[in-house]
Amino acid sequence: MISKITNGVSIQVVVNYNSISSNSFKHFFHYTITIENHSTDEIKLIRRQWFITDSLNLKYKVEGIGVIGEQPELSTGEVFTYTSGTEIKGEFGEMFGNYQFLNTKTGAFFNVEIPKFKLEVPYALN
Repeated sequence: MISKITNGVSIQVVVNYNSISSNSFKHFFHYTITIENHSTDEIKLIRRQWFITDSLNLKYKVEGIGVIGEQPELSTGEVFTYTSGTEIKGEFGEMFGNYQFLNTKTGAFFNVEIPKFKLEVPYALN
């Protein structure tokens, strides 16, 4: 598990290789993100931005509103967990990014880092 706290928000990432959907041309990964609000105010996740690279030097940028079709609101101490996925063509890669949140009390927007994590095809590690 990889974790990081930015601006009072904890992001934890667990990644798994999906061997059933993968082949020699595309490798699929599932990642589970747990977001926990350690700040004193209620917050709302507005946007996401991901940067993905792989060992073939392919680079992708993914961005959009919310996560998995939701814009969760989190009170102090509240947790939101979701699972999503990505694919890469090379056997190794990495992802990182950020979420934009809204402090619903002050109306201020702020960013939270998504820590960098590795995408590794298990059989390629031998």
